[in-house]
Amino acid sequence: MKAFINGREVAFEANETILDVARRNDIYIPTLCELNDIDHAPGTCRVCLVEVESDDDTEPKHLTACDTAMVEGWQVRTRTPKVQEMRQLQMEMIMADHHQDCASCPRTGNCELLPTANAVGLKQVRFHYTEGWENLEPDHGKQPIVYDRSRCIRCQRCVAVCRKVQNVDALELTGWGNTAGIRLKGGAVDVSPCVNCGQCVMVCPTGALAERDQTQDVLDYLADPDIVTVFQTAPAIRVGFGEEFGLPPGTNVEGQIIAAMRKMGADIILDTNFAADVVIMEEGTELLGKLAEKKRPVFTSCCPAWINFAEKHYPDVLPLLSSTRSPQQVMGKVIKTYLAEKRGIDPAKMRVISIMPCTAKKGEAARGELATHGVPDVDVVLTMREFARLLRREGIDLKQLEPSFYDDPFMSEYSGAGAIFGTTGGVMEAAVRTMYYVVNGKELEHIEVSQLRGFENVRSANVNLGGQYGEIKVAMCHGLKGTRELVEAVLSGRADFDFIEIMACPGGCVDGGGTLRSKKAYIPYAMKRRETIFNIDRKTKVRQSHNNSQVKRLYAEYLEAPHSEKAHHMLHTKYTARLCGIDADIDAAWSELSKQGRG
Repeated sequence: MKAFINGREVAFEANETILDVARRNDIYIPTLCELNDIDHAPGTCRVCLVEVESDDDTEPKHLTACDTAMVEGWQVRTRTPKVQEMRQLQMEMIMADHHQDCASCPRTGNCELLPTANAVGLKQVRFHYTEGWENLEPDHGKQPIVYDRSRCIRCQRCVAVCRKVQNVDALELTGWGNTAGIRLKGGAVDVSPCVNCGQCVMVCPTGALAERDQTQDVLDYLADPDIVTVFQTAPAIRVGFGEEFGLPPGTNVEGQIIAAMRKMGADIILDTNFAADVVIMEEGTELLGKLAEKKRPVFTSCCPAWINFAEKHYPDVLPLLSSTRSPQQVMGKVIKTYLAEKRGIDPAKMRVISIMPCTAKKGEAARGELATHGVPDVDVVLTMREFARLLRREGIDLKQLEPSFYDDPFMSEYSGAGAIFGTTGGVMEAAVRTMYYVVNGKELEHIEVSQLRGFENVRSANVNLGGQYGEIKVAMCHGLKGTRELVEAVLSGRADFDFIEIMACPGGCVDGGGTLRSKKAYIPYAMKRRETIFNIDRKTKVRQSHNNSQVKRLYAEYLEAPHSEKAHHMLHTKYTARLCGIDADIDAAWSELSKQGRG
């Protein structure tokens, strides 16, 4: 079928929208509310208005391009005077209903609203509707994600990604007119379905949704001479952060990040990859023990949004979760015990600051069960976006820095296995490398387990561990929509696996809720970040967690052995159902699973 856009003949398929056809033919139409990769085109912003005329029309129609299907023979015009006038008026109304204090906005300099206003040629905003948000009470909560209704344009992109991509459905539009806004179902984060994955923040075009900013806390710590600041950086940071400073996607900026932290005045700089290696020692040993006892499957526990999802949506699966803490929390615990002892530092004077590609890590650090005598093992978590703001506040341009290196003699070494934690399937592959060695006393011949490196949302493989274990069945899932399907299959007995890795964010940590914002729900840069992570693994001298010499030293001098009584006390935890007042009895759940032959 054929139609015309600005006098140019274009071909199209049935049910394609005007916007689809225009984009495929490189014809620009401004948009604000739509998310084309998840088929979200509500037409609420009406910025994509175009003029349409057919042989049957007595006068042109003005339609939204994002949700109007193209029709044979249509004449579509995108820049007539009337179209430009209507777009400008629509944009003016959106701006009038928006808190225009850009300097205090978390997205200042990086929002979609102002570029769209420029794209439609907006010159003035004559109206200012402040009723409904000018007297909003400030948010005094401590949840990882904050919502500012005064900056919300009701595009519903957050609702769409939560519902269609994550299948959590925690958000809804409420209210009328200029008092309308987004709210959590249930009214409060503790009793809502929300798991703090942050995918809603990723697609919000304004500053309405943002992570709780803790950059000032970090600056205060750096300014206090009595405090010892200890920074840790997650595996995915080094491959995703350079984009914030204009470097090509996937550039490894590990050395520049270390240099930036030193320039800020950080006292100790560590890599969470070290703790990832420790996690493999603990989780791998735990899994082998459970397989020997026929307690299967075992789910990974590194992803805090997945933990929230299990606690809130599927408490029956909690007995199947590994009890090993995440790398962030393992690092925090070891810093304030082993490292403090080695360096002769009072743990009370230490402040552990994590740089993470994740919003849920903020909530994880605040969990009471991950504190020691009420003192958090990790004091502050900054997302990549906050870390970028912190560097800019300090006048630091990452791409101008000469790379530096970790130099701590106790906790700076990491293996390639620790590095691949940053992408989906990485935890599983790292665990297989070490479990194979433990079972067979020799290294896995083909260290890159290719069958674990697919990018489907849910994928499975058979891995031969050898010895008494033989072939085990593993599954990997990224994104909570697929996770829901997989968990329900496991709980109903329709799926039979030994080990299951879950990452809540599509793509894993390299595309986490604390990474770069994007209009698209899935950032294509994730594949470039992923490939760089695999290259880091290939170039690392030690590629298995059990060969990390500093990890060996940690166990020899402090933890005794993987899954020892001391290691279990320090590096493991437990989880509790917490949706709508549910108080799960985990022992009873184990008993029920045992009756089914799965506990």
